[in-house]
Amino acid sequence: MISSNHFYGVIPMSIEQLVSLENLDVSENFLNGTIPQNIGQLSNLHALYLSKNNLQGKFPQSFGKLKNLKNLDLSLNHLEGMFSEIKFPKSLAYVNLTNNHITGSLPQNIAQTFPNLTHLLLGNNLINDSVPYSLCKINSLYQIDLSGNNLVGNIPNCWSSTQRLNEINLSSNKLSGVIPSSFGHLSNLVWLHLNNNSLQGKIPKLWRNLKQLLILDIGDNQISGTIPSWIGDIFSLIKILGLRQNKFQGYIPSQLCKLSALQILDLSNNMLIGSIPHCIGNLTAMVQGNKPLVSLAPGEPRYFEWYEQDMSLVIKGREYHYTRNLKLVATVDLSNNNLNGPIPKGITRLTALIGLNLSRNHLSGEIPTTIGDMRSLESLDLSHDQLSGSIPHIMSSLTFLSVLNVSYNNLSGPIPHGNQFFTFNDPYIYVGNKFLCGSPLSNCDPDENYRDENGDEDDKDDKVEELWFYFVVALGFATGFWAVIGVLLLKKGWRHACFRCMDEVVHKIIW
Repeated sequence: MISSNHFYGVIPMSIEQLVSLENLDVSENFLNGTIPQNIGQLSNLHALYLSKNNLQGKFPQSFGKLKNLKNLDLSLNHLEGMFSEIKFPKSLAYVNLTNNHITGSLPQNIAQTFPNLTHLLLGNNLINDSVPYSLCKINSLYQIDLSGNNLVGNIPNCWSSTQRLNEINLSSNKLSGVIPSSFGHLSNLVWLHLNNNSLQGKIPKLWRNLKQLLILDIGDNQISGTIPSWIGDIFSLIKILGLRQNKFQGYIPSQLCKLSALQILDLSNNMLIGSIPHCIGNLTAMVQGNKPLVSLAPGEPRYFEWYEQDMSLVIKGREYHYTRNLKLVATVDLSNNNLNGPIPKGITRLTALIGLNLSRNHLSGEIPTTIGDMRSLESLDLSHDQLSGSIPHIMSSLTFLSVLNVSYNNLSGPIPHGNQFFTFNDPYIYVGNKFLCGSPLSNCDPDENYRDENGDEDDKDDKVEELWFYFVVALGFATGFWAVIGVLLLKKGWRHACFRCMDEVVHKIIW
């Protein structure tokens, strides 16, 4: 094994002399050129790993002579050719040709081509046509990755409980039709990626059997119906639930709050209504310091941990591609639905969140002041809602916050300043709030509005003293007034004497 070095140049033709070689691993180097045709002379070869090089050209026809070859990894190169024309030995179990330039269609009799297949990894190539029905007949399969190709048509609905599949990735193709209900027979399924296709229908009830599921991503399709409430009871181990960009209707079921292992929840761009469940704070894996350890069921084959999966997430207004670091990510995206009601305070308990997007709904009420507890937040989008009140000053303590958008609400009062708010200089993130003021807006004097808590207390004291002053003046006037008037009313003689005195004074002034 000479992998992960700095070897460069071509694979020498003299390799045919290594007739006793059983394992050849030259992956992660800088090899270029083609794979020699005489590689077929290595009849004892069991494993051939040439991944992550710069190899190009067509697959050698002599591959078919490697009768003992079980593991073949040529991924991340520039190899080309039609899949049906590549000569594969039937002994192969592990086939990884991802990230090359393979064209053509998969053979409909693929079960006969690879009768011992455990892994079929052909992602990010140029393969077209349909998914072969005979894949369902390969009971030894653990992993299928056909993502990022040009596959069309329906996904075969022929999967059975005799198969041991752990992982299925058919994302980023042009597949259509309904979601196969027979996926529910694959009780060992750990992750299922069907996102970015044109699939229709509802989430099948038979999927209740998928109790080992860690990742379910069916986003960017045309799936309809309501989000099944049983998801919260069945998918107790799930880490990622991606349902974005579909046609889901109805309420967000409160049963989702039972998903204590969930770290990524994306329900954005659907037609959901009602309020955000108040129990959302029960998603304990999104609470800093409370993330459960990854546990593996005894005897269950896992070739990669769940967090080593590739996943596209929209954070900070952009789509990011995460690879091998998903365990560090916790996000909630409920944007672009028809949700109403207040932002539940429970959501601020999710202190491990790096991204929270509640934009483009009809949420009302004030921003919870406890949002200051979400110290891990890097992105917060509350735009295009109906929120009122002020922006809590405590938000200035969110020192990791790099993206903020509260535009188009009914917010008022001064914009907080200090810490991260000094960096939010784009007025667009505040626009559409008529009574919001302060830098970077220009509709009020921030020095006049920004006051600390002691200044606010002084103002309160001044107002109290002013009220007491007017009360004392009014009391004195009333006392003096009624003292004089009361005496005149009660003492008839004094009253006559007073009027006589006034007549005499007036008479003197006139005359």
